[in-house]
Amino acid sequence: MRHFGHISPTVRKDLFHQEPVVFTAASPARILAAALGATLYSPATRPQLAADVRKQAGRGVVSMVLCLEDSISDGDVAGAEENLVRQFAQLDREQAAYDTDDPDAAELPLLFVRVRTPEQIPDLARRLGRSVRRLAGFVLPKFDESRGIAFLEAVAHAEAASGVPRLYAMPVLETPELLHLETRVEALAGISRAVGRHRERVLALRLGVTDFCSAYGLRRTPDMTAYDVQIVAGVIADVVNVLSRADGTGFTVTGPVWEYFRSQQRLFKPQLRRSPFLEEGVEELRTALIEHDLDGLLREIELDRANGLLGKTCIHPAHVTPVHALSVVSHEEFSDAQDILRPERGGGGVMRSAYTNKMNEVKPHRAWAERTMLRAEVFGVAKEEVGFVDLLTAGLQV
Repeated sequence: MRHFGHISPTVRKDLFHQEPVVFTAASPARILAAALGATLYSPATRPQLAADVRKQAGRGVVSMVLCLEDSISDGDVAGAEENLVRQFAQLDREQAAYDTDDPDAAELPLLFVRVRTPEQIPDLARRLGRSVRRLAGFVLPKFDESRGIAFLEAVAHAEAASGVPRLYAMPVLETPELLHLETRVEALAGISRAVGRHRERVLALRLGVTDFCSAYGLRRTPDMTAYDVQIVAGVIADVVNVLSRADGTGFTVTGPVWEYFRSQQRLFKPQLRRSPFLEEGVEELRTALIEHDLDGLLREIELDRANGLLGKTCIHPAHVTPVHALSVVSHEEFSDAQDILRPERGGGGVMRSAYTNKMNEVKPHRAWAERTMLRAEVFGVAKEEVGFVDLLTAGLQV
């Protein structure tokens, strides 16, 4: 699979200075963590789940979470598990029949299951049988140190029992102890200890912002981002501070869910500037994004990246292409990162950027440049004249 693999090779060639790489579930964890992109959640109760997975893969989704937790009622869990086993068996049969010579053809997304309890993990892995090879791992809800160790050990046991090369874990950080100021420091330290003991298994950390808001009876409107809710913004900052450092100890932390996907009465003026949409015919795209409350999503994606997050939890297919379009590295970013990382710059120093509009300081900007080059590898580098509107339009037209 690869990002933008659902669009034609000719269109990709026109858009990218450096195309996104092909990757598989067996690729290194650093590649997979960066490549998660818009992780689309779906209730495991959906009767045509296998067909839904295929459909979303054809639209550019590269990671999905099939949910047995908050998205379904307590009484539906047993039925959802049975449905999940059936649907995985169907996907496995179908996938085995495909010709895999073309890396862009009929590829399944990275598939994760969001469970409720540690005990579900080995049980589901056993029940999946041979089709467990189509499973990338598990999403672990309400993760803290005490619950988290049991979850992570259950994933390790399921991997050993099923014989697959690797089952990853993606903890969700969403407990009240993490939100409350008086317990946050110890909660973060405990999470750090837990995931540090299982570093090779933890693919990424996910933020449960809806649960954070719930603890205070809050809900942001489509005119506001998570960063406008100061209680939430403070938690995000502290999570990145402790768990996503660029010194080799950090993990990929993904962006919070955007809840809105249809028009509601707007209190504030649209956040989406007209200037990127001034070309003939493109103003209609801006209007469509505003009508579907996606201008707020675009702003939140930009703020995610500015605050050290990569990828995003999504609950609607309409959110996927905007997340991926804004994850592509611009030609200017790529040029700056290349300059900073040149071997002859190893001793440090300062130089004017090739775009002559900023200062590139080698030592302070090195970690940013390394992260940018990793993002360039998985999402590609846009051509100099290509902007996010071009990428958005190409992705939406498929």
